[in-house]
Amino acid sequence: MRGFYAADTLDETDLAPTWLAQFERWLDDAVDAGVPDANAMVMGTADRAGRPSARTVLLKLVDERGFVLYTNLESRKGREAGANPAASLVFPWTALHRQVVITGAVERVADAEADAYFAARPHGSKLGALASPQSQPIMSRAVLDQARAQLARRYPEGSRVPRPRHWGGLRVVPDSVEFWQGRPDRLHDRLRFRLADDRVTWVVERLAP
Repeated sequence: MRGFYAADTLDETDLAPTWLAQFERWLDDAVDAGVPDANAMVMGTADRAGRPSARTVLLKLVDERGFVLYTNLESRKGREAGANPAASLVFPWTALHRQVVITGAVERVADAEADAYFAARPHGSKLGALASPQSQPIMSRAVLDQARAQLARRYPEGSRVPRPRHWGGLRVVPDSVEFWQGRPDRLHDRLRFRLADDRVTWVVERLAP
């Protein structure tokens, strides 16, 4: 199961001037290479006691403010992000021998942004958000199917579906964004944008593999 990493290199001279520009460059590369679900990322959170959990979610927006996903805020990740507002993200673009690792604080996306995104979702996805008590135990699959069927009768195709109050966006505001490029003999290239102590300046540093 040992792989050989020689797809590319990552040098300081090749790096974009900002973490955002570099991330967008690599995301475009992943999309162009046909990486399935290139916007999929593993999100790690922890509860107040430090017990960690992780799951794969989808990136819906990235800009200079950070990385945005949308979720049920009463789910495990939503509860943990509220109680302990810090998270990690990993984009595992293994087909390209690349990954991006992010750490940062978590904040709620403004209601207006969440409303706009929810309104743009497919009708079925809106019903799903209403039907599922995410991360809660349920008796059977039939519970979900029955809830969705009831909602479909209440909100037929083409009708306005209100955004649930428990559903919204989370933004991971990065303080560290590492770009990892696989290299032979496990001597990988690791370049990290790190927010300095002044919380304004970004520094770039090479990490040992």
